[in-house]
Amino acid sequence: MSQEAHETHESEAPHLDFQGTTPYEDYVKADVLTHLQHTLSDDPGEMVFLVTTQVMELWFTVVVHEWETAAKALRGDDVPTAVAALKRSVRELEALNASWKPLGQLTPQQFNSYRSALGEGSGFQSAMYRRMEFLLGEKSASMLVPHRGAPRVHAELEKALHEPSLYDEVLRLLARRGHAVPEEVLRRDVSRRYEPSPEVERVWTAVYAGDENDELARLGEALTNVAELVWRWRNDHLVATRRAMGAKAGTGGSAGVAWLEKRAQKNVFPELWTARSYV
Repeated sequence: MSQEAHETHESEAPHLDFQGTTPYEDYVKADVLTHLQHTLSDDPGEMVFLVTTQVMELWFTVVVHEWETAAKALRGDDVPTAVAALKRSVRELEALNASWKPLGQLTPQQFNSYRSALGEGSGFQSAMYRRMEFLLGEKSASMLVPHRGAPRVHAELEKALHEPSLYDEVLRLLARRGHAVPEEVLRRDVSRRYEPSPEVERVWTAVYAGDENDELARLGEALTNVAELVWRWRNDHLVATRRAMGAKAGTGGSAGVAWLEKRAQKNVFPELWTARSYV
């Protein structure tokens, strides 16, 4: 090899010698992430369950970030930024929903082999998932109760409970743009679950009956894409649970499949769905 070729080869080689940890580790904290798995049974399938659940929590965190970004943008009448955040969250929700695939084929015997390791643990106790639900307008003060023992988490959830949801910000934007969103909707107690309104349904009917390239119509479609994937998440959860444990009571004292069936029947951003019947 010539001296010139040797020098070129050397210049193209990656930098391997660092004084401390690698810059990649400093940024990603991979060593922390890959040592958070502490299984409680001898069953090899528990590792898959634990890692998949932890990955779900990371996706919840990203989706909450996107929806909070969208809500802030809507408060500032910046629809393009809100739509961009919602579109990113659609891709993230697709990845989140794919997390069910490693768990979706569990047989009852496989799940029972490590189910006892969960104790009273249940997904409905996830604080970050609860923040997702609050942003969707699914508010419930009782859902703060499980987190009383974690002051920081409880404070974050309490703040989210009393803040307008993503959909509240959408409806306030529609009102500022001249649409007849009723005062009782605009001034409602945002710490309570959002309930469908016939007047809001008529607002969305008017939006969809107009120019489909209007930014409010594009916002409506971005929200509908989010709502569809949330519905698919709930249904995939239902199917995976039904397959693994049938109709038995869920962990944490929940009703299991019966509770998930009830959740799967509910639409997110309801008037966006019902208004389509009148366009």
